[in-house]
Amino acid sequence: MEKGKDFQDRLGALKAKLNLEEKKKRLSALEAEIGRPNFWQDRLAAEKVMREMAQITQELKEIENLEKRITDQEEAEKIEKDLGNLELKIFLGGKYDQGDAILSIHAGQGGTEAMDWAQMLQRMYLRFCERKDWSSDVVDSTPGDEAGIKSVTLTVAGPHAYGYLKGEAGVHRLVRQSPFNADKLRQTSFALVEVLPQIEEAQGIDLKEDDLEWEFFRASSQGGQNVQKVSSAVRLKHKPTGIIVTCQSQRYQEQNRKIATQLLLAKLWALASARAKDKERQLKGDYKIAGWGNQIRSYVLHPYKMVKDLRTGYEIGDPESVLDGQLDEFIEAEIKIMV
Repeated sequence: MEKGKDFQDRLGALKAKLNLEEKKKRLSALEAEIGRPNFWQDRLAAEKVMREMAQITQELKEIENLEKRITDQEEAEKIEKDLGNLELKIFLGGKYDQGDAILSIHAGQGGTEAMDWAQMLQRMYLRFCERKDWSSDVVDSTPGDEAGIKSVTLTVAGPHAYGYLKGEAGVHRLVRQSPFNADKLRQTSFALVEVLPQIEEAQGIDLKEDDLEWEFFRASSQGGQNVQKVSSAVRLKHKPTGIIVTCQSQRYQEQNRKIATQLLLAKLWALASARAKDKERQLKGDYKIAGWGNQIRSYVLHPYKMVKDLRTGYEIGDPESVLDGQLDEFIEAEIKIMV
Protein backbone atom coordinates (compact mmCIF):
# COMPACT_ATOMS: atom_id res chain seq x y z
CA MET A 1 0.00 0.00 0.00
CA GLU A 2 2.84 2.35 0.95
CA LYS A 3 4.63 1.54 -2.29
CA GLY A 4 1.48 2.28 -4.29
CA LYS A 5 1.10 5.67 -2.59
CA ASP A 6 4.75 6.48 -3.34
CA PHE A 7 4.22 5.55 -7.01
CA GLN A 8 1.09 7.73 -7.19
CA ASP A 9 2.94 10.72 -5.70
CA ARG A 10 5.90 10.32 -8.06
CA LEU A 11 3.62 9.94 -11.07
CA GLY A 12 1.67 13.05 -10.06
CA ALA A 13 4.90 15.06 -9.84
CA LEU A 14 5.96 13.72 -13.22
CA LYS A 15 2.69 14.70 -14.88
CA ALA A 16 3.00 18.23 -13.54
CA LYS A 17 6.59 18.64 -14.71
CA LEU A 18 5.95 17.12 -18.13
CA ASN A 19 3.13 19.64 -18.75
CA LEU A 20 0.84 17.12 -20.41
CA GLU A 21 -1.75 19.65 -21.58
CA GLU A 22 0.89 21.57 -23.54
CA LYS A 23 2.13 18.31 -25.04
CA LYS A 24 -1.41 17.41 -26.16
CA LYS A 25 -1.77 20.83 -27.82
CA ARG A 26 1.57 20.38 -29.56
CA LEU A 27 0.50 16.93 -30.75
CA SER A 28 -2.65 18.40 -32.30
CA ALA A 29 -0.59 21.06 -34.07
CA LEU A 30 1.79 18.43 -35.47
CA GLU A 31 -1.11 16.31 -36.68
CA ALA A 32 -2.50 19.35 -38.52
CA GLU A 33 0.92 19.99 -40.09
CA ILE A 34 1.14 16.40 -41.32
CA GLY A 35 -2.21 16.88 -43.05
CA ARG A 36 -0.84 19.61 -45.34
CA PRO A 37 -0.72 18.56 -49.04
CA ASN A 38 2.97 19.50 -49.47
CA PHE A 39 4.09 18.07 -46.12
CA TRP A 40 6.59 15.59 -47.64
CA GLN A 41 8.08 18.13 -50.06
CA ASP A 42 10.93 18.73 -47.59
CA ARG A 43 11.73 15.18 -46.53
CA LEU A 44 14.21 16.04 -43.75
CA ALA A 45 11.83 18.55 -42.16
CA ALA A 46 8.94 16.09 -42.48
CA GLU A 47 10.91 13.32 -40.81
CA LYS A 48 11.73 15.66 -37.93
CA VAL A 49 8.02 16.41 -37.43
CA MET A 50 7.22 12.71 -37.51
CA ARG A 51 9.89 11.98 -34.90
CA GLU A 52 8.61 14.73 -32.59
CA MET A 53 5.06 13.45 -32.97
CA ALA A 54 6.18 9.89 -32.16
CA GLN A 55 8.13 11.14 -29.13
CA ILE A 56 5.15 13.01 -27.64
CA THR A 57 2.77 10.12 -28.42
CA GLN A 58 5.14 7.71 -26.69
CA GLU A 59 5.45 9.90 -23.57
CA LEU A 60 1.66 10.24 -23.27
CA LYS A 61 1.27 6.50 -23.74
CA GLU A 62 3.89 5.77 -21.07
CA ILE A 63 2.11 8.00 -18.56
CA GLU A 64 -1.26 6.41 -19.35
CA ASN A 65 0.12 2.87 -19.02
CA LEU A 66 1.89 3.67 -15.74
CA GLU A 67 -1.26 5.22 -14.35
CA LYS A 68 -3.24 2.06 -15.10
CA ARG A 69 -0.58 -0.31 -13.75
CA ILE A 70 -0.19 1.66 -10.52
CA THR A 71 -3.96 1.64 -10.01
CA ASP A 72 -4.08 -2.10 -10.66
CA GLN A 73 -0.99 -2.61 -8.42
CA GLU A 74 0.82 -4.64 -11.09
CA GLU A 75 4.56 -5.41 -11.49
CA ALA A 76 5.98 -3.16 -8.76
CA GLU A 77 9.57 -3.80 -9.86
CA LYS A 78 8.83 -2.94 -13.49
CA ILE A 79 6.85 0.15 -12.44
CA GLU A 80 9.86 1.30 -10.39
CA LYS A 81 12.12 0.98 -13.43
CA ASP A 82 9.71 2.74 -15.82
CA LEU A 83 9.08 5.55 -13.36
CA GLY A 84 12.83 5.98 -12.99
CA ASN A 85 13.25 6.25 -16.77
CA LEU A 86 10.56 8.92 -16.99
CA GLU A 87 12.02 10.82 -14.04
CA LEU A 88 15.39 10.79 -15.79
CA LYS A 89 13.83 12.72 -18.69
CA ILE A 90 12.86 15.46 -16.22
CA PHE A 91 16.56 16.09 -15.64
CA LEU A 92 16.90 16.84 -19.35
CA GLY A 93 15.36 20.28 -19.23
CA GLY A 94 17.95 22.22 -21.24
CA LYS A 95 16.83 24.24 -24.24
CA TYR A 96 18.04 21.66 -26.76
CA ASP A 97 18.01 18.52 -24.59
CA GLN A 98 14.92 17.05 -26.23
CA GLY A 99 16.33 17.43 -29.74
CA ASP A 100 18.80 15.71 -32.03
CA ALA A 101 22.58 15.72 -31.68
CA ILE A 102 25.77 16.07 -33.68
CA LEU A 103 28.56 13.84 -32.37
CA SER A 104 32.16 14.04 -33.59
CA ILE A 105 35.11 11.82 -32.72
CA HIS A 106 38.74 12.84 -33.28
CA ALA A 107 41.75 10.55 -32.86
CA GLY A 108 44.20 11.98 -30.33
CA GLN A 109 47.70 11.06 -29.21
CA GLY A 110 48.75 7.54 -30.15
CA GLY A 111 49.07 7.40 -33.95
CA THR A 112 47.52 4.32 -35.60
CA GLU A 113 46.42 3.06 -32.18
CA ALA A 114 44.42 6.24 -31.59
CA MET A 115 42.83 6.07 -35.04
CA ASP A 116 41.76 2.49 -34.36
CA TRP A 117 40.40 3.62 -30.97
CA ALA A 118 38.41 6.42 -32.63
CA GLN A 119 36.79 3.82 -34.90
CA MET A 120 36.00 1.62 -31.87
CA LEU A 121 34.24 4.61 -30.28
CA GLN A 122 32.32 5.24 -33.51
CA ARG A 123 31.03 1.67 -33.40
CA MET A 124 30.18 2.02 -29.69
CA TYR A 125 28.00 5.08 -30.29
CA LEU A 126 26.37 3.60 -33.39
CA ARG A 127 25.51 0.47 -31.37
CA PHE A 128 24.17 2.67 -28.54
CA CYS A 129 21.92 4.45 -31.05
CA GLU A 130 20.67 1.11 -32.36
CA ARG A 131 19.83 0.00 -28.82
CA LYS A 132 17.89 3.25 -28.25
CA ASP A 133 16.15 2.82 -31.62
CA TRP A 134 17.58 6.17 -32.74
CA SER A 135 18.61 6.88 -36.31
CA SER A 136 22.24 7.80 -36.90
CA ASP A 137 24.05 8.91 -40.03
CA VAL A 138 27.76 9.32 -40.77
CA VAL A 139 27.86 12.69 -42.53
CA ASP A 140 31.63 12.95 -42.82
CA SER A 141 34.60 10.69 -42.11
CA THR A 142 38.35 10.86 -42.64
CA PRO A 143 40.04 7.43 -42.75
CA GLY A 144 43.24 6.71 -40.86
CA ASP A 145 46.58 6.30 -42.62
CA GLU A 146 46.91 2.58 -41.85
CA ALA A 147 43.78 1.69 -39.85
CA GLY A 148 40.80 3.25 -38.16
CA ILE A 149 39.68 6.86 -38.65
CA LYS A 150 41.20 10.26 -38.03
CA SER A 151 37.78 11.81 -37.44
CA VAL A 152 34.09 11.21 -37.99
CA THR A 153 30.90 13.26 -37.60
CA LEU A 154 27.54 11.63 -36.91
CA THR A 155 24.07 13.10 -36.77
CA VAL A 156 21.86 11.37 -34.22
CA ALA A 157 18.07 11.66 -34.29
CA GLY A 158 15.97 10.41 -31.40
CA PRO A 159 14.03 11.49 -28.29
CA HIS A 160 16.33 13.54 -26.02
CA ALA A 161 19.36 12.53 -28.11
CA TYR A 162 21.34 15.67 -27.27
CA GLY A 163 20.33 15.54 -23.61
CA TYR A 164 21.55 11.97 -23.28
CA LEU A 165 24.74 12.36 -25.30
CA LYS A 166 26.06 15.78 -24.23
CA GLY A 167 27.78 14.29 -21.18
CA GLU A 168 29.88 12.08 -23.47
CA ALA A 169 31.89 15.11 -24.57
CA GLY A 170 35.52 14.90 -23.52
CA VAL A 171 38.61 12.73 -23.84
CA HIS A 172 38.20 8.94 -23.78
CA ARG A 173 41.25 6.82 -22.86
CA LEU A 174 41.94 3.23 -23.91
CA VAL A 175 44.54 0.89 -22.36
CA ARG A 176 45.14 -2.46 -24.09
CA GLN A 177 47.67 -4.80 -25.63
CA SER A 178 48.54 -3.38 -29.02
CA PRO A 179 47.14 -5.33 -31.99
CA PHE A 180 49.58 -3.39 -34.21
CA ASN A 181 52.72 -4.46 -32.35
CA ALA A 182 54.31 -7.89 -32.74
CA ASP A 183 55.32 -7.88 -29.07
CA LYS A 184 51.75 -6.98 -28.02
CA LEU A 185 52.99 -4.25 -25.72
CA ARG A 186 50.55 -2.34 -23.55
CA GLN A 187 49.45 0.82 -25.33
CA THR A 188 47.47 3.88 -24.21
CA SER A 189 45.38 5.75 -26.78
CA PHE A 190 43.15 8.82 -26.67
CA ALA A 191 40.23 10.19 -28.64
CA LEU A 192 38.20 13.36 -28.25
CA VAL A 193 34.39 13.29 -28.42
CA GLU A 194 32.45 16.49 -29.15
CA VAL A 195 28.67 16.75 -28.87
CA LEU A 196 26.50 19.62 -30.12
CA PRO A 197 22.76 20.06 -30.57
CA GLN A 198 21.17 20.11 -34.00
CA ILE A 199 19.48 23.49 -34.27
CA GLU A 200 17.48 25.12 -37.04
CA GLU A 201 18.32 28.65 -35.94
CA ALA A 202 20.09 30.32 -33.06
CA GLN A 203 19.46 33.71 -31.53
CA GLY A 204 22.15 36.22 -32.37
CA ILE A 205 23.65 34.17 -35.22
CA ASP A 206 23.14 35.55 -38.70
CA LEU A 207 24.56 33.46 -41.52
CA LYS A 208 25.38 35.96 -44.27
CA GLU A 209 25.85 34.49 -47.71
CA ASP A 210 28.94 36.66 -48.26
CA ASP A 211 30.57 34.98 -45.26
CA LEU A 212 30.10 31.49 -46.70
CA GLU A 213 32.45 29.76 -49.09
CA TRP A 214 31.04 26.64 -50.74
CA GLU A 215 33.02 23.89 -52.44
CA PHE A 216 31.48 20.86 -54.16
CA PHE A 217 33.19 17.54 -54.80
CA ARG A 218 32.42 13.91 -55.48
CA ALA A 219 31.28 11.91 -52.47
CA SER A 220 33.79 9.27 -51.39
CA SER A 221 31.73 7.60 -48.66
CA GLN A 222 28.92 6.43 -50.93
CA GLY A 223 29.09 3.74 -53.57
CA GLY A 224 27.21 3.52 -56.83
CA GLN A 225 27.55 5.08 -60.25
CA ASN A 226 24.91 7.76 -59.70
CA VAL A 227 26.81 9.23 -56.77
CA GLN A 228 30.09 9.36 -58.60
CA LYS A 229 28.65 11.12 -61.67
CA VAL A 230 27.88 14.35 -59.81
CA SER A 231 29.65 16.49 -57.23
CA SER A 232 27.09 15.88 -54.48
CA ALA A 233 29.37 16.32 -51.45
CA VAL A 234 29.86 19.78 -49.98
CA ARG A 235 32.50 21.59 -47.96
CA LEU A 236 31.40 24.82 -46.28
CA LYS A 237 33.75 27.42 -44.82
CA HIS A 238 32.67 30.29 -42.58
CA LYS A 239 35.19 32.95 -43.55
CA PRO A 240 34.99 35.17 -40.43
CA THR A 241 35.80 32.29 -38.04
CA GLY A 242 37.60 29.86 -40.36
CA ILE A 243 35.26 27.04 -39.30
CA ILE A 244 34.97 24.34 -41.99
CA VAL A 245 32.34 21.59 -42.14
CA THR A 246 31.88 18.81 -44.67
CA CYS A 247 28.92 16.61 -45.55
CA GLN A 248 28.80 13.81 -48.10
CA SER A 249 26.22 11.41 -46.65
CA GLN A 250 23.29 12.25 -48.92
CA ARG A 251 22.86 11.41 -52.58
CA TYR A 252 21.73 14.91 -53.56
CA GLN A 253 23.77 18.06 -53.22
CA GLU A 254 20.89 20.12 -51.80
CA GLN A 255 20.47 17.69 -48.90
CA ASN A 256 24.19 17.83 -48.14
CA ARG A 257 24.05 21.64 -48.28
CA LYS A 258 21.28 21.67 -45.70
CA ILE A 259 23.12 19.33 -43.33
CA ALA A 260 26.38 21.28 -43.74
CA THR A 261 24.53 24.48 -42.86
CA GLN A 262 23.14 22.81 -39.72
CA LEU A 263 26.63 21.62 -38.74
CA LEU A 264 28.03 25.12 -39.20
CA LEU A 265 25.18 26.70 -37.27
CA ALA A 266 25.75 24.32 -34.35
CA LYS A 267 29.48 25.12 -34.27
CA LEU A 268 28.86 28.86 -34.43
CA TRP A 269 26.27 28.56 -31.66
CA ALA A 270 28.80 26.69 -29.51
CA LEU A 271 31.45 29.31 -30.20
CA ALA A 272 29.14 32.25 -29.45
CA SER A 273 27.84 30.65 -26.26
CA ALA A 274 31.35 29.86 -25.07
CA ARG A 275 32.44 33.43 -25.59
CA ALA A 276 29.36 34.84 -23.89
CA LYS A 277 29.38 32.57 -20.85
CA ASP A 278 32.98 31.45 -20.74
CA LYS A 279 31.58 27.97 -20.11
CA GLU A 280 32.28 25.92 -23.19
CA ARG A 281 31.88 22.78 -21.09
CA GLN A 282 28.11 23.28 -21.03
CA LEU A 283 28.01 22.76 -24.77
CA LYS A 284 30.65 20.23 -25.76
CA GLY A 285 32.96 19.83 -22.80
CA ASP A 286 36.15 21.69 -22.02
CA TYR A 287 38.30 21.81 -25.12
CA LYS A 288 41.53 20.11 -24.11
CA ILE A 289 44.29 18.31 -25.95
CA ALA A 290 43.28 14.67 -26.38
CA GLY A 291 46.07 13.27 -24.26
CA TRP A 292 47.33 12.42 -20.78
CA GLY A 293 45.50 13.66 -17.72
CA ASN A 294 42.43 15.07 -19.45
CA GLN A 295 40.25 11.98 -19.85
CA ILE A 296 36.65 11.75 -18.62
CA ARG A 297 36.49 7.96 -18.93
CA SER A 298 39.03 5.15 -19.04
CA TYR A 299 38.51 1.86 -20.84
CA VAL A 300 41.02 -0.76 -19.68
CA LEU A 301 41.28 -4.07 -21.57
CA HIS A 302 44.73 -5.07 -20.20
CA PRO A 303 46.17 -5.99 -17.68
CA TYR A 304 42.66 -6.09 -16.14
CA LYS A 305 39.19 -5.27 -17.47
CA MET A 306 37.32 -2.16 -16.36
CA VAL A 307 35.58 0.96 -17.63
CA LYS A 308 35.50 3.85 -15.15
CA ASP A 309 33.99 7.32 -15.49
CA LEU A 310 36.29 9.73 -13.68
CA ARG A 311 33.54 12.31 -13.04
CA THR A 312 30.88 10.11 -11.46
CA GLY A 313 33.05 7.28 -10.18
CA TYR A 314 30.76 4.75 -11.87
CA GLU A 315 32.65 1.69 -13.09
CA ILE A 316 32.00 -1.74 -14.56
CA GLY A 317 34.23 -4.78 -15.09
CA ASP A 318 32.81 -5.66 -18.51
CA PRO A 319 34.35 -3.30 -21.10
CA GLU A 320 33.20 -5.50 -23.99
CA SER A 321 29.53 -4.76 -23.23
CA VAL A 322 30.25 -1.02 -22.97
CA LEU A 323 32.10 -1.02 -26.29
CA ASP A 324 29.08 -2.83 -27.73
CA GLY A 325 26.92 0.18 -26.88
CA GLN A 326 25.67 -0.55 -23.36
CA LEU A 327 26.25 2.99 -22.08
CA ASP A 328 23.00 3.66 -20.24
CA GLU A 329 24.35 3.39 -16.68
CA PHE A 330 27.27 5.72 -17.44
CA ILE A 331 25.02 8.26 -19.14
CA GLU A 332 22.36 8.18 -16.42
CA ALA A 333 24.98 8.72 -13.70
CA GLU A 334 26.38 11.70 -15.62
CA ILE A 335 22.95 13.24 -16.24
CA LYS A 336 22.16 13.17 -12.52
CA ILE A 337 25.32 15.02 -11.50
CA MET A 338 24.85 17.62 -14.25
CA VAL A 339 21.52 18.79 -12.81
